[in-house]
Amino acid sequence: MKTLVNFLKTKEIEKSDIFIHLKCNKDEAKMLQYIADKYMNGQDDVVVFELLQKLYKSENYEHLDHLKELKNLLELGWLHQQSFTPIKISEVTPLELLNSAVGLTPSFLKLLQDGTLDLDLPDIKPYADHLEYLQDQFFRIELYQKMSVIRQNVHEHSLGIDRLQNKLKHLEKRIEERVNQTSENLGLDKFFKQKKMSNYEQVIFMALLREEYGSTESSLREMNTLIDLISLDDYERIKNRSLLEEGSNLVSSGIIDYEEMLNPFGGISRSFYIVDDVLQSIIHPQKTKKVTRLKLGALVAEQDIFELIDSDTSLDDVVLNKSTKETLENLMKQVDKDVVSRLVKWGIKDKKSGIDARIIFYGAAGTGKTMTAHSLAKSLKRQILAFDCSKILSMYVGESEKNVRKIFDTFYDLSAKTKTEPILLLNEADQFLGARSSGNITGSDQMHNQMQNIFLEQIENFKGMLIATTNLLENIDKAFSRRFNYKIEFKKPNREQRLELWEKMLPKDAPYEDDFDKIKLAEYSLTGGQINLIIKNTAYKVAVKEEPIFMLKDFIDEIKKEKDTDFESEKSMGFLNK
Repeated sequence: MKTLVNFLKTKEIEKSDIFIHLKCNKDEAKMLQYIADKYMNGQDDVVVFELLQKLYKSENYEHLDHLKELKNLLELGWLHQQSFTPIKISEVTPLELLNSAVGLTPSFLKLLQDGTLDLDLPDIKPYADHLEYLQDQFFRIELYQKMSVIRQNVHEHSLGIDRLQNKLKHLEKRIEERVNQTSENLGLDKFFKQKKMSNYEQVIFMALLREEYGSTESSLREMNTLIDLISLDDYERIKNRSLLEEGSNLVSSGIIDYEEMLNPFGGISRSFYIVDDVLQSIIHPQKTKKVTRLKLGALVAEQDIFELIDSDTSLDDVVLNKSTKETLENLMKQVDKDVVSRLVKWGIKDKKSGIDARIIFYGAAGTGKTMTAHSLAKSLKRQILAFDCSKILSMYVGESEKNVRKIFDTFYDLSAKTKTEPILLLNEADQFLGARSSGNITGSDQMHNQMQNIFLEQIENFKGMLIATTNLLENIDKAFSRRFNYKIEFKKPNREQRLELWEKMLPKDAPYEDDFDKIKLAEYSLTGGQINLIIKNTAYKVAVKEEPIFMLKDFIDEIKKEKDTDFESEKSMGFLNK
């Protein structure tokens, strides 16, 4: 502590041991000396007004002239402002600081304690193993993080950043020299060279790898956080976004991938992670045997239960009632990986299990239940294994109970073999979910009840994400209703939503009569499925005309035909015009 005592007792402050390191003038150093003395006497922070009055005359407000010097100490990184809200010091005017409180930063306290800000850098010697190499690389990421924090709270060109950049430069040079002296191949360094990864690409990769080892709450996974890590200013932030876009080297080469999630403000955020095969090769370099991951599509083609669906629409493409959309957005937040990791940390959820959700979509035919299930899967970057429940009795007469189990056993088997987490979609699940028979029941009723009991057991123990669609929620057996933790209603669209559906689905390149008015079409009470069907029927009718022009009357004729029929038996896979 000799440096500390020297700094506190030296009257000619410019002769103190650490003055040369401060890069400030004598008045600024005296401010630091005064605050340090208060700190050693148990006072963590000092009000700026009291500090200036103590050190300088205040009769004619001369002390206000020194506010700029105090701000400079904040920008140098020797002081920090005590505030409940984050403040970027470069944007604060000196006078705003007058009634605030300031305290010594960890960097200044380290300087007082050690007499230097030099960080402990590794010796230049060969690496013993890849873990030692990782330790240096993680230290490198730590320096990038510290610089990012300073840039966000101060500005891009503070002394604190200059010091850290200098240390980072020395560290990266030492890592390179140690790698050159290491006779054994370091798998990660070899990987960087094989993939021709730039310095910033390596930083992004190492930041994500540090998250895997550190088991943190994904603080470095978000796109903007990664960009801030490697960007000095706004220009570089814009430029460096390309490193994480769809066609970038890291993403297109299958090194990293991302999940898109709705954020609390209604936008989409991307959370990045290292692809599993790459991650395992880094964490376990001694395992040279390549594990071939089976493709889900190939296995699905070998069985006759499920249809594999890769959706090309996201939730942004779906037209839904406002309350339904809000419920879906809330669901998206709750199945976010960050949220799940917190639940695991709190002991609410088993670490071994993934995201679990049992969901019912209910509402009239044609309101978009199936399309929304597909779109939800797209937004979650999942595939769907779909089963049409209306076929269960016709497919498995006499063996229904046995084959209900087979549906779920096959789903788990396909997931395990491919190491994927598809969504199980049970379309038209009324056969399973309806109230069970009681009283004087026939043999058929008994078989149906047994089938439902098995289905109830499977729902109770289901691991993963399951979506069941049904037309009538009120017919559902209460025992089933309790097993589903999300029940989302799909209402018939209102006039505004119908207009949006017409605009989305009407052919874009087709010829229309001059006074064609979509608003008049929206006046008719129709579901999305009905609108889709009417547009297709009208298109066939118009296509055979000598002058194929879409007339408003053509659509109204088809609407009237549709209104005269019972549409409840119709099904729609979506709202978009293909």
